[in-house]
Amino acid sequence: MKIAIIGGGPAGLYFAILMKKQDPAREITVYERNRPDDTFGFGVVFSDATLDGFERYDEPSYRRITQEFAYWDDIAIHFKGDVHRIGGNGFCGCSRRTLLLILQDRARELGVELVFEAEVDDESRFADADLIIAADGINSRIREKFAEHFAPQVDLRPNKFAWMGSTKPLDAFTFIFQETQWGPFIAHAYQYEKNRSTWVFETDPDTYDRAGLASMTEEESAALMKRVFAEHLDGHEVITNRSLWRNFPMIRNTRWVKDNIVLLGDAKSTAHFSIGSGTKLAMEDAIALYESVRRQPRDVPAALAAFETVRREETEKTQHAADVSLVWFEHVARFWDFDPVKFAFGLMTRAKAITYDNLRLRAPEFVAEVDRLFAREVCEAGFAVDVENPHVPMFQPFRLRDMVVANRAVMSPMCMYSATDGVPNDFHLVHYGSRAIGGPGLMFTEMVVVSPEARITPGCAGIWTDEQEAQWARIVSFVRANSETKICLQLGHAGRKGATKLMWEGMDRPLSEGGWEVCSASPLPYFPDSAVPREIDRAGMDKVKADFVAAVERAERVGFDMVELHCAHGYLLASFLSPLTNRRTDEYGGSIENRLRFPLEVFEAMRAAWPAHKPMSVRISATDWAEGGLSPDDSVAISRAFAQAGVDLIDVSTGQTVRESRPVFGRMFQTPFSDRIRNEARVATMCVGNITTADQINTILAAGRADLVALGRPHLVDPSFVMKASAWYGVKQHCPPQYQPGQDQIFRNSVRDRADLEDLKIRGKPKTRAELKAEAAGVKQAAE
Repeated sequence: MKIAIIGGGPAGLYFAILMKKQDPAREITVYERNRPDDTFGFGVVFSDATLDGFERYDEPSYRRITQEFAYWDDIAIHFKGDVHRIGGNGFCGCSRRTLLLILQDRARELGVELVFEAEVDDESRFADADLIIAADGINSRIREKFAEHFAPQVDLRPNKFAWMGSTKPLDAFTFIFQETQWGPFIAHAYQYEKNRSTWVFETDPDTYDRAGLASMTEEESAALMKRVFAEHLDGHEVITNRSLWRNFPMIRNTRWVKDNIVLLGDAKSTAHFSIGSGTKLAMEDAIALYESVRRQPRDVPAALAAFETVRREETEKTQHAADVSLVWFEHVARFWDFDPVKFAFGLMTRAKAITYDNLRLRAPEFVAEVDRLFAREVCEAGFAVDVENPHVPMFQPFRLRDMVVANRAVMSPMCMYSATDGVPNDFHLVHYGSRAIGGPGLMFTEMVVVSPEARITPGCAGIWTDEQEAQWARIVSFVRANSETKICLQLGHAGRKGATKLMWEGMDRPLSEGGWEVCSASPLPYFPDSAVPREIDRAGMDKVKADFVAAVERAERVGFDMVELHCAHGYLLASFLSPLTNRRTDEYGGSIENRLRFPLEVFEAMRAAWPAHKPMSVRISATDWAEGGLSPDDSVAISRAFAQAGVDLIDVSTGQTVRESRPVFGRMFQTPFSDRIRNEARVATMCVGNITTADQINTILAAGRADLVALGRPHLVDPSFVMKASAWYGVKQHCPPQYQPGQDQIFRNSVRDRADLEDLKIRGKPKTRAELKAEAAGVKQAAE
């Protein structure tokens, strides 16, 4: 097999090493535009897990690399004069130049031909090659030549950064957040060899402009960074090496393979430096491609197809984590008024890989400090809670007006589609009753509609008749008598998404028969074959508003603790908010202020009819996940407007507005929207969306991303989800006397189960290389 590799960076070199090692007969040539010892940048970072892979695949290069590495176990976070150190991370740093020289030496040793100062603009010169690797970096010429095929997407992020170095020694991966007269600057710093450390400086575009960095030379900007971070550099120099300020490009490609050409490393995909994964991603690409070719050496097209299929998922996971991380740094001003403890916790958990329980295991003193801070904030809100030995955040109380919830876990609103003529029945009694006994602080009903024409499906529950009201009173009475769970009635109108089949018969699909007229902000059907909705006029708006007010009056008679207005998911009121569904030219269309007008009218009328001491919330879709839809700024403006009108809580969901939406799913995928609204609009929020564990609840709350956390599907399969979590964390919650023996047993078992699991995790976690190196140094010192 003849292989031509364009680009002599870590990805190209490591792939060459693995392929030549496996079959010395392969003819492999690497073409690099720079000289052998040229390099730009300073250090690179690998985790212990990545080094484990290097050890498995090529021990000689692994040994050389690890001999040159600087090891550290801690992350140090400097903010507002405080320093927090969190251990158990296991990082290693190495000079990028040293890494390249090691890989070059190993490649030569194996017989790989290395050609330097070779510009490759035309891959046709390798017409006799069986395989061509385009590992030619972020500005890949091969990718751009075939851009129509690879379909790259390059997202230039707004923050500015510059890669510099220093002689300052560091014993931890260090984040420094520095306030200046121009705005905040951030340093991401780590040591990569003796007396050498990498310093990546980052700031937002406004601060960059105010500081005048655009007009500075490389040396002048380095001198400015030395002044800004003087107290942390301790007089050490800031070193430059083509250290130009630029925007980070997030690169993705729709396709990675064209004929016998495959993209690798930064040419294929990038990951933001804040998670230290650029070189890691590139070298793991090389390993994955090697494995695909090794398995099918005689069928290059099949091997490349397998590489793209298998590797894409892992790449996208890494890029998603990097995306979440870089957004945190882009909006760091949002958290600038946080207590340093909360700030540090938010930084550690920003990319979702590290959670509350994970940190509690490896940094128990830090998490105890987080718990005490959270409890102090609860005390400041008027609750007498234990601050010295506090409960975990999930089991701290929360107040909305006069309503107090005993814990922060919420059962999310979930449509059951099981009513007849809008009347809830025994199914609903059991459904809500059993979940209330399970112990969530707050429980939402499904979307209960305000009129027959407001239904989504024939099975929707309603509250427009006396019979419906009586059945809801029966459910609320049971919840009140057998639990301390508060219950919120969610009210909505389906709009253009009405007259559809039951979810399990075809979600959002129009009824074949027995439908009813639907209305919306504009006459746009949801599906092409859906009914075209009537554009609601002023008389229609008045009727809808009156229906909501009547429903609120019934809710008060029933005894609900709280009411929520549904303005999300493309239903009637949401159709006014989104520019994708509101094409009106009157005072209810156009600007965000106009699009808010009718939803605010409805809310204000409901608020006036609802007792002043009882809270109200609004559910919104914070994004439509579709081009031209609601922007992040829109969702903040919408939340502020409802807060000014008297809302107590924003229930932050996303999407379901238009059929062409493309959500980016993942763990806690909607939580960042709650985070932004809470910390920019300054209103209490509830987050929801693929949140499945008590650990995630604690993580979200402790980081200040929401005030309440709603879970849907976990409650469907486990009505006692919250009671089990309370036992796990050792917090006694209300339990009906009939169930007390079960609660006692699970508390006894959880003490043992938790201790066993934590012991297993500690025993099963391999020691980091920093720990092993420290132990070895200790043994050597003892022997001497």
